[in-house]
Amino acid sequence: MAVKIRLQRHGKKNFAFFHIVVADSRAPRDGRFIEQIGSYNPNTNPATIVLDHEKALNWLNVGAQPTLTTKKLLSYEGVLLKKHLQGGVAKGALTQAQADEKFAAWKSQRDAKIEAKISGLKNEAIEKAKAAKAAEVKVNEARIEALAQKKAEAEEAARKAAEEAAAAAAPAEEAAASEEAPAETPAE
Repeated sequence: MAVKIRLQRHGKKNFAFFHIVVADSRAPRDGRFIEQIGSYNPNTNPATIVLDHEKALNWLNVGAQPTLTTKKLLSYEGVLLKKHLQGGVAKGALTQAQADEKFAAWKSQRDAKIEAKISGLKNEAIEKAKAAKAAEVKVNEARIEALAQKKAEAEEAARKAAEEAAAAAAPAEEAAASEEAPAETPAE
């Protein structure tokens, strides 16, 4: 029986996550499996991979073949490197302590890259938020300035209208006063 380490799809449409399983190669993709050894969620940034390294290594040692995607995931998690280093220990090319030291150095380097990516994403989000806030402040200042200008124009128009009304009312009052004055003079 050919055994494969592969992904089993779960989740909803356009938002899938996967279980990493060991299954018979003849079984359907989402069908029966022998053992679940982890999960993979590509929807997060960086992708979330939860893997039982010991089980995965054990299955690789007994001959399970990973699919291409699963092989990349196992490589990313260091399972294939650990298998390679164990092969070197078995052949006598290096000691177990040297193999553990090499694996620890690789893992610390990989963890540093992941942390750098996470901090870079956080910094990028902070910069985007600052830029958005600055743009919003700029737009608000422009709106305030436009409203102040409209208010000043409205006040100027009201002042001119009041002056014109006063100017128009002054000759009418003078005319009314001149009409009343001659009417009083003949009565004397």
